Amino acid sequence: MLWIKAFHIIAVVCWFAGIFYLPRLFVYHAATTDQAGRERFKVMERKLYRGIMTPSAAIAIVLGAWLLIDSWDFYRTQGWMHAKLTMVLLLALYHIQCYRYLISFRNDKNIKTETFFRWFNEIPVLLLVGIIIMVIVRPF
Repeated sequence: MLWIKAFHIIAVVCWFAGIFYLPRLFVYHAATTDQAGRERFKVMERKLYRGIMTPSAAIAIVLGAWLLIDSWDFYRTQGWMHAKLTMVLLLALYHIQCYRYLISFRNDKNIKTETFFRWFNEIPVLLLVGIIIMVIVRPF
């Protein structure tokens, strides 16, 4: 199980790298005024989402589920695990929302400002802090 846990953590780190970077690309994309710049951001956003974020998310979720199922008798009674899983669900929803914004940029229909995306970019930081506290401190 240690190999599964190690690869789960690696996938989570890769997922978060993309989760932190894609909204930052949205900030710059929203501020870009020239067509060549917008097209460049579209390519970067698509490659990041499809090539790093989504595969990493899928691997993290599958391996996390494997670890969860393997020790279900313990985890099912742990409040911290329920809180962590809730935050992981929120992270998955954030991931999906990133895709929606990616599509709006791809179709030149984005109406959000760079300031909006600067704030949007802070959400996964809060989730990461919460998830790590739940796993390491196990407050309840």
